[in-house]
Amino acid sequence: MCERKFDSPDLTLDEMFRNWPETATVFINHGMLCVGCPIVAFHTVADACTAYDLDITAFKALLRRAAAGSSPEISPDLRSPPSGEDPSP
Repeated sequence: MCERKFDSPDLTLDEMFRNWPETATVFINHGMLCVGCPIVAFHTVADACTAYDLDITAFKALLRRAAAGSSPEISPDLRSPPSGEDPSP
């Protein structure tokens, strides 16, 4: 099996955690139970964001920073706004 790139939409969470273990902290910091879950061999970042109702663009930005060696941060709220609602406070 060839190794996928970090931004590949088909990259499973299992592959991400094995190749970029520092990204696991981002999931943990956001209360996601993906680390250690048996479904990681099948789920992608998009699947996890959908399951936890998180904004995928913002979450992927945090993952990229963690993979690059930056200290992962806890974002105040990555929850996707309900469709039709203005996301601004």
